[in-house]
Amino acid sequence: MTRPIHFEIQATDMERARGFYARVFGWEYEDYSEYAGMPYFGIRTGGDDRPGIDGGMMLRRGPEPEPGRCVNAFVVTMAVEDYDAVGAEIAEAGGTVALPKYALPGMAWQGYFHDTEGNIFGIHQPDEQAGLGG
Repeated sequence: MTRPIHFEIQATDMERARGFYARVFGWEYEDYSEYAGMPYFGIRTGGDDRPGIDGGMMLRRGPEPEPGRCVNAFVVTMAVEDYDAVGAEIAEAGGTVALPKYALPGMAWQGYFHDTEGNIFGIHQPDEQAGLGG
């Protein structure tokens, strides 16, 4: 069995995209452009004391995804402690709702957003009471 160990985000405006994810999730970046031979930033999503993966951000080499089109890449979902607070921060940072918050009954709250580059990502708040009316 294989587990994801890295993700990549394509961005038309890398400065705007880095600012978006730094503001919403606190991500940090390291410029790896010299090693990659193109604009590329390593993304550190947190410390080694918590589960998760780190990733990278690269300059988009084609047109941005059109709104309403199907996803043609992997979608990454981030665990959050407070869905509503993070959803509000996403909106304030320039993100938009792709699929509104919904319950995974007895497990979590889930939803999907567009970042400032048109990419789709999810947020997931564990909650055993989600959708159970309690």
